[in-house]
Amino acid sequence: MKSLLKNLGLILIVLGAIILVACFFTGDVNNNVILGSSMTLIIVGLIAYIAINKRITE
Repeated sequence: MKSLLKNLGLILIVLGAIILVACFFTGDVNNNVILGSSMTLIIVGLIAYIAINKRITE
């Protein structure tokens, strides 16, 4: 469980990137809701990765 929590930020970042790649291949790059949600996932994943790994190592 601790390893899943430690990798939660990376999972969110990869999920956001997968959404962006899927939008590119489907040609749906003008949908702001999808692009905004993937951007939010990437930013939240980055913040979560930094915060969680800082607390786990301390």
